[in-house]
Amino acid sequence: MKYAFVTPYYREERALIERCIASVRAQTPQADHILVADGHPQDWIDAQPVRHIRLDRCHADYGNTPRTLGALLAAAEDYAGIAFLDADNWLEPDHLASCLLAAGSTPDCDYVIAQRHLRRPDGTPLPLPDEPVVDHVDTNCLFMLPGSYHIIPHFGLMPHGLAAVGDRIFYAALRGARMRPAVVPHKTVNYLALFASMYARAGETPPPEAKRLDPGRILADWLQQQTPRTLELAGRRAGIRFAAHPVQQPAAPGQRR
Repeated sequence: MKYAFVTPYYREERALIERCIASVRAQTPQADHILVADGHPQDWIDAQPVRHIRLDRCHADYGNTPRTLGALLAAAEDYAGIAFLDADNWLEPDHLASCLLAAGSTPDCDYVIAQRHLRRPDGTPLPLPDEPVVDHVDTNCLFMLPGSYHIIPHFGLMPHGLAAVGDRIFYAALRGARMRPAVVPHKTVNYLALFASMYARAGETPPPEAKRLDPGRILADWLQQQTPRTLELAGRRAGIRFAAHPVQQPAAPGQRR
């Protein structure tokens, strides 16, 4: 059985990517690591024990295109499980083993939901409860099994205007497909918290590099610009059904088309 981790990267600092690579290398059982450069390859990665794929341009879609291509490559090569890990995040050594244990405890499991530590840029924990899995699962916490591989293309097919909320759209597609998930009971993913809203909820001043994004507003603004026909086509590409009203969220649990 062979497993793959897919890491899209852009212009992250070398130290962050090295930490990411080391955390995959520490997994038991061992896994292959596929790094996909989104238009800005770093030559030093060629000497690392990873597969390094270079895309010739940046796609400016929060890693959706390189993530999709790396995962589809792994699926085509018959990997038994595919996980996503962004370049600025890292794993606990028992992450893969815990995902496999959870999958083995769930009959006909299609994908696994891991849980994450929210980390400040210095690596210390941000004292903030994560969103419940019924509401949101971050891409870094997904471990895809063959029963869910057909959902992978939606990451690359969803309209560009939804890229900033792509993880939420993708999870809605997974839930809408009504497959069987398993949940790892403890936290095995370390997520670099760089959203200002997280620090606001924790009552802290966000770091200078924090992003100020409002997923609800991004989605609402995008929906307001659509016609019934473009919503229909976008739903097919994203794998969910969008409500016709311009300010509603995607229909729960996100029916696939």
